[in-house]
Amino acid sequence: MSAPIDGFTQFDFADGGIEHAVYRKGVGSGVLIMHELPGLTPQCIDLANRIASAGYTVFLPLLFGEPNSSATVANTLRVCVSREFKCFALNESSPISVWLRALGQRIYGDLNGNGIGVIGLCLTGGFVLSLMADSEVLAPVTSEPSLPFLDLTDAGQRALGVSDADLDAAVENGRELLGFRFSGDWICPVKRFDTLQARFGKRFIRTDIDSSPGNPAGIPSHAHSVLTEDYNNTPGHPTRVAFDKVIAFLRRNL
Repeated sequence: MSAPIDGFTQFDFADGGIEHAVYRKGVGSGVLIMHELPGLTPQCIDLANRIASAGYTVFLPLLFGEPNSSATVANTLRVCVSREFKCFALNESSPISVWLRALGQRIYGDLNGNGIGVIGLCLTGGFVLSLMADSEVLAPVTSEPSLPFLDLTDAGQRALGVSDADLDAAVENGRELLGFRFSGDWICPVKRFDTLQARFGKRFIRTDIDSSPGNPAGIPSHAHSVLTEDYNNTPGHPTRVAFDKVIAFLRRNL
């Protein structure tokens, strides 16, 4: 049993030979939040608490590491050698996405067949596309999707780290997709969002937050995590505006 998180209940979920702890909190429609590197950090848990407070049941799977901790180097090494992740593949879905789809279906059943939201962050941002193939996913959000890792070729910057079959199914599903990145973020290059724009058209609701030198909000040029590590809860701050868009998107679609 993994370490507890204050205010959350916990259960283990297994499917296809993969098993992880899942933390749950709140009442209302389900929202599956997939944490990023460097792990299930306090900032990611804060995001879950904010969404639960807005009237949703949040589900936080622990994909690697320990909750309430940040271990960038250790968790990066762990993910890169794990059979559950394909960190460098341009057009392949990670095996963990199959497990996440099964978890989404479990959440859908547990909440009496109500549609769910899914939020992917950094490493898990592209997994949202695989989950969009399922009809129960009504409110998908991708924030700074980072796979494939560190591929600065033109093809790598445009790639989504998801199979053609999963991407085609996501597009054919007909759902809107909400997306966020910082304008200067090389880990989630602008060409990746351009690919999403080309595939989803007007159904991709994108926000590129200004992080250029001298930007009005004072966002550092190296900013990456819109809703967690680089989040600022001050009303009117661009990241707070992004979070408010997430809540509005959930309310519109769930």
